[in-house]
Amino acid sequence: MKIQNPHDKFFKETFGKVEVAKDFLNNYLPERIMNVINLNTIEPQKDSFINEELQEGFSDMLFQVDINQEEGYIYFLFEHKSYNSKDIALQLLKYMLEIWNVKVKKEQNALPVIIPLVIYHGSETWNSKGSLAGMIKGYIGLPQYLQRFIPEYEYLLYDLSEYTNEEIKGEAQLRIVLTIFRDIFTKSDEELKVSILKAAEYLQELEDRETGTEYFETLMRYIYHARDSFTVKDANEIIDKLETTYSEGSEVVMTLAEVLRKEVKEEVVRNAMNEGLELGLIAKLTGLSESEVKEIIDEIEN
Repeated sequence: MKIQNPHDKFFKETFGKVEVAKDFLNNYLPERIMNVINLNTIEPQKDSFINEELQEGFSDMLFQVDINQEEGYIYFLFEHKSYNSKDIALQLLKYMLEIWNVKVKKEQNALPVIIPLVIYHGSETWNSKGSLAGMIKGYIGLPQYLQRFIPEYEYLLYDLSEYTNEEIKGEAQLRIVLTIFRDIFTKSDEELKVSILKAAEYLQELEDRETGTEYFETLMRYIYHARDSFTVKDANEIIDKLETTYSEGSEVVMTLAEVLRKEVKEEVVRNAMNEGLELGLIAKLTGLSESEVKEIIDEIEN
């Protein structure tokens, strides 16, 4: 069965690891911000501030971290739609207000600093306004004494579509997630296969081979569910190339290829059932035996 929101799942499975989030911040936060942040204090927070309406296009993760020696937060907003949101600054402000509301209700103390980050990997170039003021008609032309009455802030934007291979930095898991997120919408099938093989090379840098294999499986599951054009033929080509260089990865792809074959058969049988076709005719059309078709039908109905 296809995962409804594979981008969200892959993002949270990767950035949910403190070491990956910390690696990202170490490599991509501006130096002037790094100078006032103590990344050794970073801790993930369980609360989510995305409402149901926006869950399909966004993921969010909140991390607590000391900022200027006070309790603060870094808020990751990951946009995984194939187009960008022009009202992102307004949406971010809503989420920040939710965080502050939670803090006030729970602790009734001063509001913490929140640094918002947007990681974007859509197929279109990001062209949303970079600040809340950019959305307010006539803001720039207002005299300063009037601007003071209007909320204003900025967010850090990371548009992965613009990153070259050389600009993608960090340890293996971070480089992989950023590369694949960059390529999933913007690269051809052949280019994506190159990126998968490159990911396998990165994972061989890990001392813990078991961790590398588990993450490669997570990666391949994401690609399979997020990329409709990824086929069994593509999987077989990757298997052939990995057999001699990364045998563990080859086994992962082989297993997932079997899952893909099974799901394709299930889809064909499901469509045939919906057309009201009989068991024998379904078997003839799919090339399966009647017992295989019956087994698939039982799985679908149960």
